[in-house]
Amino acid sequence: MAFRAQVKVVCDLYAQAAELLAVGIHVISSDEMTGIQALERAYPTESVHMGQVERQEYEYIRHGTQSLIANWQVATGTLLTPSIAATRNEADFAAHMAQTIAQDPKAGWIVIVDQLNTHKSETLVRLVDRLCHLKLDLGEKERSGILKSMPTRATFLSDSNHRIRFVYVPKHSSWLNQIECWFSILVRRLIKRGNFTSTQDLRQQILDFIAYFNRSLAKPFTWKFKGFPELD
Repeated sequence: MAFRAQVKVVCDLYAQAAELLAVGIHVISSDEMTGIQALERAYPTESVHMGQVERQEYEYIRHGTQSLIANWQVATGTLLTPSIAATRNEADFAAHMAQTIAQDPKAGWIVIVDQLNTHKSETLVRLVDRLCHLKLDLGEKERSGILKSMPTRATFLSDSNHRIRFVYVPKHSSWLNQIECWFSILVRRLIKRGNFTSTQDLRQQILDFIAYFNRSLAKPFTWKFKGFPELD
């Protein structure tokens, strides 16, 4: 029952996203895409010829990996403040959220995320406490108070009384997080058949694709799933 209830919370937020944005509350779906490989094809791709598909070289040179942290603006279908770096740790995600909220610092923010531990971190709790001007006694990590454990930190971060709050999709429900749909678009349109000469080249091509997507392709997903039927 708790699973179904949380699924409905997320689906209701998707349905209400446009109305919430109209009153100054952003609903965003956020997650990390890790281990994106900068693969350079060993030989050039052969161009398309009459009656023949494009032929891509199967051998490649590895140039390392990058991690993308991205936000999907549910109401507008655009990508907000992408962060691309070699890591995606607790500090990286908190810095990414600080950068995101700074785009509209006085607005409300509802961030839909999965259950990853970096989404329930001490650094994130301290960020929300500071940006919401709560000035609470947060306690000590693994010892007391709000910071004691992941469940206590998640309870604080998901408090609906806060101007900035996080809504967690249930475990094993990554399909419920809309940013995953956009990651699929990124893979199919850029990463899968891409050619990247370095991690910097990979990073720039991703940023260029995001700029192109926001300019030419952006639109909200048609989210037809409304939640599971209520049980008698």
